[in-house]
Amino acid sequence: MDSERYNAREAEPKWQAIWDEKDIFRTGNADARPKYYVLEMFPYPSGRIHMGHVRNYTMGDVIARYKRARGFNVLHPMGWDAFGMPAENAAWHNKSHPADWTYANIASMRTQLKSMGLSIDWSREIATCDPSYYKHQQKMFLDFLDAGLVVRKKSKVNWDPLDHTVLANEQVIDGRGWRSGALVEQRELTQWFFKITDFAEELLGSLDTLTRWPEKVRLMQANWIGRSEGLGVRFELDPAPAVKAREIEVYTTRPDTLFGAKFLAIAADHPLAAEAARNDPALAAFIDDCHHGGTSLAAIETAEKKGYDTGLKARHPFDPEWKLPVYAANFVLMDYGTGAIFGCPAHDQRDLEFANAYGLGNTPVVCPPGQDPETFEITDTAYDGDGVLIHSRFLDGMSIAAAKEDVARRLEGRPLGNRPQGKREVQYRLRDWGISRQRYWGCPIPIIHCEACGVVPVPAADLPVELPKDMSFDEPGNPLARHPAWKHVTCPKCGGAAQRETDTMDTFVDSSWYFARFTDPWNEAAPTTPEMVEKFLPVDQYIGGIEHAILHLLYARFFTRAMQATGHVGALKEPFAGLFTQGMVVHETYRDQDGTWLYPAEIRLSVGSPPQAGNALTSVKSDGSQAVGRRAFSISTGGEVTIGAIEKMSKSKKNTVDPDDIILAFGADTARWYVLSDSPPERDVIWTEEGVQGAAKFVQRLWRLVGELKGLAAPIVTPVPADVSAEAAAIRRAVHGGLIKVEEDIERLRFNRAVAQIHDLANKLSAAVGDIETAKVAPDLRAAFREAADMLTLMLAPMMPHLAEECWAALGHRDLAAQAAWPSADRALVVEDTIAYPVQVNGRKRADLVVARDAGNAAIEAAALALEPVRRALEGRPVKKVIIVPQRIVNVVG
Repeated sequence: MDSERYNAREAEPKWQAIWDEKDIFRTGNADARPKYYVLEMFPYPSGRIHMGHVRNYTMGDVIARYKRARGFNVLHPMGWDAFGMPAENAAWHNKSHPADWTYANIASMRTQLKSMGLSIDWSREIATCDPSYYKHQQKMFLDFLDAGLVVRKKSKVNWDPLDHTVLANEQVIDGRGWRSGALVEQRELTQWFFKITDFAEELLGSLDTLTRWPEKVRLMQANWIGRSEGLGVRFELDPAPAVKAREIEVYTTRPDTLFGAKFLAIAADHPLAAEAARNDPALAAFIDDCHHGGTSLAAIETAEKKGYDTGLKARHPFDPEWKLPVYAANFVLMDYGTGAIFGCPAHDQRDLEFANAYGLGNTPVVCPPGQDPETFEITDTAYDGDGVLIHSRFLDGMSIAAAKEDVARRLEGRPLGNRPQGKREVQYRLRDWGISRQRYWGCPIPIIHCEACGVVPVPAADLPVELPKDMSFDEPGNPLARHPAWKHVTCPKCGGAAQRETDTMDTFVDSSWYFARFTDPWNEAAPTTPEMVEKFLPVDQYIGGIEHAILHLLYARFFTRAMQATGHVGALKEPFAGLFTQGMVVHETYRDQDGTWLYPAEIRLSVGSPPQAGNALTSVKSDGSQAVGRRAFSISTGGEVTIGAIEKMSKSKKNTVDPDDIILAFGADTARWYVLSDSPPERDVIWTEEGVQGAAKFVQRLWRLVGELKGLAAPIVTPVPADVSAEAAAIRRAVHGGLIKVEEDIERLRFNRAVAQIHDLANKLSAAVGDIETAKVAPDLRAAFREAADMLTLMLAPMMPHLAEECWAALGHRDLAAQAAWPSADRALVVEDTIAYPVQVNGRKRADLVVARDAGNAAIEAAALALEPVRRALEGRPVKKVIIVPQRIVNVVG
């Protein structure tokens, strides 16, 4: 090599400029090669990339470069999930415009991502806040509306009374608005919804086809959809003068536990509760109190269980003399089931907590196997397992399944009024997707409200409905609602005065179809080009965080079906064929003596110092081991700093590392190599300075190794002779064996194992080079070294592309490593001549047998029976039979 040391600062910008100049990562829509679509979840333009981005996009880039080398027409695009509250908040704080803040951040992050050397087709770049993008989103909204997939209806929302806006469930923290701190109220507002429930069964059933998704993600989606088979049961109310209603309908998945019922509970918003509250001020106050809190199911279930006895009584379906108290309760929602439940405390933990709080007692009606029904009791933990029915009259002794069937049969055949008292039903936890948001920085909903004509869609010719630029963010609430001119329009139907819809769309809408837009972002006439959607979709490999396992992925799956129903895609049903959820990047934390968090760059570490009280004595290194006696000191003050827990990188705890600093100090390839090598990609990676330095040292080692191989190698395109020496054969075996393993690991997304294979190969090649006297290198050995240098360089190319280009050029190649074909492995080279069989006698391993790979069964059997450990185990008994599983095992039965 011309230089003993690889200079990443010079090499990386140079090769990035060459890639850009040659435009080698542009994807051709007319390319006839087989396609491969790899996509990482696109980022929010916060202004700076973080190490989680580095890990996410490096993984995708390895796949993209590898598949490109394997001959695929790779689509690897990038865009920006650019709408949302952070930009509006920044405008409010900085007296700027959200667009200015957003586009400045995009420019900054684009530069950072390019410095990583990602093989992205930047010609397809999109930003969801650009009118050229959301114009098509508005068109699809109108198409969905025409297809009956959009509905406008009243719904309960989290309302911030200070900011005058609807809050998502995630923005309600301990019952207060995340920004204002005001107590949240539940209000009923008219909202726009996508009818995702129309596809509930299909979305659930199709999960079985997603065999390349993590099982935990499929389970999370299935639970969110929440299909249940149960029974609708009508409870007759004991006549009471306070209400006109005569029954309460309950949906239950456990009709077998009806004889364990102790109460009925209705939602605070149930019509019966409202009716009873007219003459009960205390009940009205309780209902009002229930309106102060989040609307999410998680918030309801984790809140303290509270109720109010309405004074009403409901008759048990199988015993009219058995009357159950009816409570209004804060843990029952109108949006789930019928807004009413019957409580069986013995077999439902939520019901048990409520019953214990109000002294309602419990009666076990399912007895676990092995328990005595006479002594089995419930105290603080409900029993929800299997068993037989007890204390349940005609159901006693039945299994749960049999009891469910018996109750359903009886109630379906029993009239209450003019309808059966019970009806089998299938229900879903999934609810329609409310997309209305009372904020400025989002996609405008293309609707006009006219007093004469009602709700009027904006004509397609008038799209996009653009956001006004002259905005003020000084007051709370939705800026669009108070804009003096933008909302006032002429009705396209009657020509009269009308107003625009001032709600904007949930930002999840923006990310629910971007993957389809990437296939042809130049189509100005329509959201998609169906032929290109059919060509490129589904995404072959989608990569992103587990935090998006439910909503984003579910909404994208719904959107794909809605786009199919409206002609924007063809037969496509599932948008992502393969899904990978990567782990987080974590780092230890540091606090000074005042409790102030410090950045890693603000501290100095000392290893091996005497342990000090109050400081961490050990810390996890990059290999998972612990360094004893590590101490930390503030660079600015010299004071000792406490080393804290290893946690997800976050700005609040300052345990972040700036990718720009790492790239400047060590190079992008070092950062890429480290995030790939430290741990399995689905697990968290612990970022340590020692680990990064180790990766940087390995970069230099590879550079020197390729230089040493070059000094021993034959000229370019020198074929390896058919007959080679043992030394050359050993080198070829190591290289081709390593290539096969690297291929398998990249294909299976086991990047850390691929890195380990290259480490192992580097060790073998270094040993081979060290044993060679340069003056005595035979031609066959020189050819083997040439092959090794070239193949090692191309194996590096997906993971360390800049280093690979520098090595490739130094080896004399005139083309680019990024455009070179993936080397072809000769699998015959790595087939061993012998094979080891474990030998069992009567099911217990006794020995290992090494025989020729092509040995016949008779020879294997004779050799196995001749082994001394086998003869001892048989103890003179005759051999009944010998079972040989080819290339697996030998079983001797005696």
